[in-house]
Amino acid sequence: MMRASPFFPVLVAALLVASPTAVSAQPLATGAGTAAVPPGTSAPVPFAVGERLDYEVKFGSLKVGSGSMEVKEITEIRGRPVWHTMFTIKGGIPLYRVNDVYESWFDVQTLNTLRYHQDVDEGSYERTRRYEIYPERGMMREGDREEEPTVANPLDEGSFLYFVRTLPLEVGKTFEFQRYFKAQGNPVRIRVLRAETVTVPAGTFQTVVLQPTFQTKGIFSQNGRAEVWITDDDRRMMVQMKSKLSFGSLNLYLQRAKGTK
Repeated sequence: MMRASPFFPVLVAALLVASPTAVSAQPLATGAGTAAVPPGTSAPVPFAVGERLDYEVKFGSLKVGSGSMEVKEITEIRGRPVWHTMFTIKGGIPLYRVNDVYESWFDVQTLNTLRYHQDVDEGSYERTRRYEIYPERGMMREGDREEEPTVANPLDEGSFLYFVRTLPLEVGKTFEFQRYFKAQGNPVRIRVLRAETVTVPAGTFQTVVLQPTFQTKGIFSQNGRAEVWITDDDRRMMVQMKSKLSFGSLNLYLQRAKGTK
């Protein structure tokens, strides 16, 4: 069983594309524990509070787990309204279980990440990381460590998944970007390979197929072979991911979508 912690960060970091472009916006829902956002101060996005995407994770034909992406709320970080999103992945095989949680807080106007949490529990391995990111100063801090530089307009793994949904993707294009909050992971490159109709447990979708690579080891390394399917509509949901590894294939399939347009 492949470790799940590299799977999520590598998947998301590789999806980074250009600067935001307007997409049909959903209303910014507010409620208990959320922050009100003045009209006209938020970036247009195709998601809203309450959206949840559930996935099944397979290793070859064997189901080994499940994952979810959820828009929890709009709250505040250092006086700034932010989206609060959560990604979870659970599963594994006998004697090796996975229960990982990744949380992101990113500015509703710029989509820059202000806070990022990782809670990893895999077999006998556990890790907790807490990042505070200060885009206005170009700095970030992990836990109690000293501050260090970050990139302009930083995005963490979780906010990448939502950022890419705001972008137009034209078949035949190749892009290169410098937006991952850990500079050593840049540049990120992405090829838009083709349009394709796919059927997953959640239904049949018209999609565009992406092939991302970035400067690190893993599923989306320069020597890797992986493809990601994004719906070719205003929702821009990730419905499928397939990777070919030396010892098999690791795939994600959308199982259900709640709270979408």
